[in-house]
Amino acid sequence: MKRIGIMTSGGDAPGMNAAVRAVARKAITEGLEVFGINYGFAGLVAGDIFQITPAEVSDVIQRGGTMLYSARYPEFAQEPVQLKGIAQLNKFGIDALVVIGGDGSYHGALRLTEHGYNAIGLPGTIDNDIPYTDFTIGFDTAVNTALDAIDKLRDTAASHERTFVVEVMGRNCGDIAMWAGVAGGASDVIIPEHDYDIEKVADRLRSSRQRGEKHAIIVLAEGVMTAAEFADKLGKYGDFQLRATTIGHVQRGGSPTAKDRVLASEMGAYAVELLMAGKGGLAVGIQNNKLVNHAMTDLFNSKHESQLSLYKLASDLAY
Repeated sequence: MKRIGIMTSGGDAPGMNAAVRAVARKAITEGLEVFGINYGFAGLVAGDIFQITPAEVSDVIQRGGTMLYSARYPEFAQEPVQLKGIAQLNKFGIDALVVIGGDGSYHGALRLTEHGYNAIGLPGTIDNDIPYTDFTIGFDTAVNTALDAIDKLRDTAASHERTFVVEVMGRNCGDIAMWAGVAGGASDVIIPEHDYDIEKVADRLRSSRQRGEKHAIIVLAEGVMTAAEFADKLGKYGDFQLRATTIGHVQRGGSPTAKDRVLASEMGAYAVELLMAGKGGLAVGIQNNKLVNHAMTDLFNSKHESQLSLYKLASDLAY
């Protein structure tokens, strides 16, 4: 193996640039040439490929987003389109790839491995919804961004004695909501992984008011419903001075935390080691603070297991 490619695919996540930097510098240290692929699989098919030097990744570790840009490209599921991508790999002499992204990105990486081009997947998504890894690149930063917003909203909630329903991202995974909810001292956390009773939520708010707590923060995962919808339903059970807030895509941006930078660096270097060992079709993860790898096919048949003990903790500490 003489040349490897790097791409980012799907939604951007803080720490992707740190991962690109780690892959590039580790590979170059090992005597390999490194090529960046812009716009994910769409850029691969289009041949939007360039050589990466150490200087080009010298000032990216602190930057959010992705220097390689990103795009969703469902057409890559079709074999004729995959073959066009392979033609570009042959043209540039690229022997193997590192693909940074989520579930959809892993499917594309596996297809390339099946065609003879070893690919390793790194979990780059704020949602933390990838199986066989405790954390994904970007999750910690997203939680801290959500937490910062919750802290600020608490100030105005207290000033006006209001209840804020704060919607956070995560697709169908409630991890951002749980972590930000516990860290932000939320009065309630609502997630897709656990049933809730809107009437009981209202009862708990009334009880807290009777104890002298005049404001509240409810953290809602977007996979349940929107903040406006939840506030509308909750408002039918009492006058809680409700306000609905959606934090939105700001959670996908910003400078990555130290935890995300270190995680991305470790995973990026590990991916290069796997490729140098002739391995492909694998997804990198971290479990119990140790780097691991699993076959991508295993991930497609599995589901991320959220740390639901945090849900109970949020409830125990709220009342």
